[in-house]
Amino acid sequence: MRIGVAGVGRIGTMHAANLAALPSVDEVLLFDPVPGRAEQAARTLGPGSTAVATLDELLAAGDGVLVATPTDTHPELLRRCLAAKVPVLCEKPVAGDLAALAGLVAEVEASGVPVLVGFQRRFDPAVVELHRRIRAGDLGTVYQVRAIGNDATPPDLGYLPASGGIFRDLLIHDLDAVPWLVGEPVVEVYASGSVLVDEAFAAADDVDNAVAVLRFAGGAVAVLVGGRHDPLGYDHRLEVLGSRDSLAVGLDSRTPLTSLEPGGPVATADAYSGFAERFRRAYQGEMATFADVVAGRAENPSPVRDSLVSLRLADACERSRRSGAPVRLEGVPV
Repeated sequence: MRIGVAGVGRIGTMHAANLAALPSVDEVLLFDPVPGRAEQAARTLGPGSTAVATLDELLAAGDGVLVATPTDTHPELLRRCLAAKVPVLCEKPVAGDLAALAGLVAEVEASGVPVLVGFQRRFDPAVVELHRRIRAGDLGTVYQVRAIGNDATPPDLGYLPASGGIFRDLLIHDLDAVPWLVGEPVVEVYASGSVLVDEAFAAADDVDNAVAVLRFAGGAVAVLVGGRHDPLGYDHRLEVLGSRDSLAVGLDSRTPLTSLEPGGPVATADAYSGFAERFRRAYQGEMATFADVVAGRAENPSPVRDSLVSLRLADACERSRRSGAPVRLEGVPV
């Protein structure tokens, strides 16, 4: 099997390395519009990786294509993959606004081409197991979900004006994962935020610490908390409380958290430094699943239609933050 990677910046190169490590992948083809970048990535990755000169060459030779180019190029590249009938894994977001995304969803579904969206939590072994246990009824009735997402260091401040804001950029992963786990529509959202880390966030009309409360159709509530600076390390966790059990993911010896209870966990020097470390197994699982979908061995666990849910919720959170009032939602399925 030959898998193409369009865009070999930091994320694309990481994905290419994970693809090259799969026994089912014979060759990884690399394309980037920046001259010389694909060739440099091929040299870095070594045998089994080959640079190609054009996207057309990538589409003609690849059994599947991973799109890791800048966000504003995603719609065009996705349409070219659909026209070539090549299965795709597209980094999030597939499109920058709901109208554009809804149009792409219709095109994808009409094409019949498998398109996966790179929400890596859906491929994380612990999150997948949590999803399985919830669906199996092991937790009983879901009462509460708590999600924590704190970056170790703030993003490059020059990125902020184009980031889409904290709900579309940082918390979008939890806005995807939590409804997927609960399995019910969100009927109301309340969100708030503050600027505590750097005034550059205020200058970009954004916040650097935020909270969102989701209320689901069945009555369960979820609290999502996110921040741009945790001095101890990168901290992303999920906790679910049900009528039969209480489970967590992301809580281990590298979690940057210290308990003041005797014998409790203590933050250590090897706390996670960023998303690539924290979600290493998720990214490996994402590439393995993509290869299986391309080969027809697996169903798509992250279809593009589901991206409408997280983007609608992110927009609702932003409206709530600005207005200071809850936002009621109708017809936002899981």
